[in-house]
Amino acid sequence: MTAVMSVRRADITTMAVDAIVNAANESLLGGGGVDGAIHRAAGPGLQDECETLHGCATGSAKLTGGYALPATYVIHAVGPVWHGGDRGEALALASAYEAAIVLAQEHRCRTVAFPSISTGIYGYPKAQAAEVAVRSVARALASAPYVEEVTFCAYDDEDLAIYRGILSR
Repeated sequence: MTAVMSVRRADITTMAVDAIVNAANESLLGGGGVDGAIHRAAGPGLQDECETLHGCATGSAKLTGGYALPATYVIHAVGPVWHGGDRGEALALASAYEAAIVLAQEHRCRTVAFPSISTGIYGYPKAQAAEVAVRSVARALASAPYVEEVTFCAYDDEDLAIYRGILSR
């Protein structure tokens, strides 16, 4: 069975899926944007578990429990800071998405929700990031038969339109 990819405008912290993906920083200790929102909604247990993980490299991902979130797991994926596109940002971003799908497969997650990684304070252009996201998730899903549904969680109407356009191709 081929996994279904879709987009919806939603607060990722309210999504009842097997795993939500956090657009994390390398420390995994919380931050602004979606990262801070996930940490606040999950409660202090998430922070405690993240402290035991000793960070995460850019382009990689690590998994924790979901704590007070409706999601069973949080997959913390670290995307790159945008420096104009000539420092391997696309490869690092693709790697973060792919690493998240690998963890979802390993932990038998059927449903996964992604935010738009690196497009907030890290400054990655939204349309370029969405292209990388959809392409790399589709590629990773070919080796992740357990994952049945991936939802790209749009923060605003602009994100929603960008992902709808890409997914309709």
